[in-house]
Amino acid sequence: MPASRPSTADKRRTFRTLHQSGCFVIPNPWNIGSARYLQGLGFKALASTSSGFAHSEGYADGAQSRDDVLEHLREIVEATDIPVNADFEGGFADDPAGVAENVRLCIETGVAGLSIEDSTSDPNIPLYDFDLALARVKAARAAIDKAGGDVVFCARTEGFIRGRPDLHETIRRLKAFADAGADCLYSPGIKTREQIEATVQAVAPKPVNFLNSGPFGFTVNDLAGMGVRRISVGGSLARVAMNAFIRTAREIATDGKFDGFGGVVSNAELNAFFGEDRKKREP
Repeated sequence: MPASRPSTADKRRTFRTLHQSGCFVIPNPWNIGSARYLQGLGFKALASTSSGFAHSEGYADGAQSRDDVLEHLREIVEATDIPVNADFEGGFADDPAGVAENVRLCIETGVAGLSIEDSTSDPNIPLYDFDLALARVKAARAAIDKAGGDVVFCARTEGFIRGRPDLHETIRRLKAFADAGADCLYSPGIKTREQIEATVQAVAPKPVNFLNSGPFGFTVNDLAGMGVRRISVGGSLARVAMNAFIRTAREIATDGKFDGFGGVVSNAELNAFFGEDRKKREP
């Protein structure tokens, strides 16, 4: 008889506890199968990836509707027994009131955490004005508090991946977001030890999420030593899968060869994992 599944409240408590000490990896699945497999590997929490999900559905990153993303989050949450953090992009609204309403809807999917970023998606003005960005963070915080306050709120500033790699401005924003009630701070795109340590020190004692989306040479232990509390990988796992697919498909199309099929995981192995995995969840 399978054990009873953890409740939404259980997952949210677990997720908040993970942020209190140590360092943990929060990998990013893009569908139910990848989410279940990552859970099976023993990871303690997961995070959605806007790019990984978008590309799997045939969209550019950021091009999906709010409702599509909410349905995806609901699927991942319902399919897993560990906390899920939502990459909720910019909150699908410019104005703080719109962000607050959409955060409310995101919380209703059962996520244990969510992030809101300060990117406008306009390459000419890539970041929201400081005051508006701060107002959006405050609105998200208020919406979470109104819903009970147990969802972990991560505030992101996107300068380093939006053509504005200014560490001083990044830290200014993260400190303001922390003061406005963000539980966790995140600046995707920082890469060096100096950038990471400066960010961690600036917002301490609040936890920092580091995006390890490339072979930067840092291990989990290295990042833990720098004071990083949470490590995500963004869309990198999804791109690894897509890269193998593209490389092999191109080889078939251009050379008529099937060498890319060598050494891949077997159908039997996947059947065994997902068959046993499903048995554990059946009443």
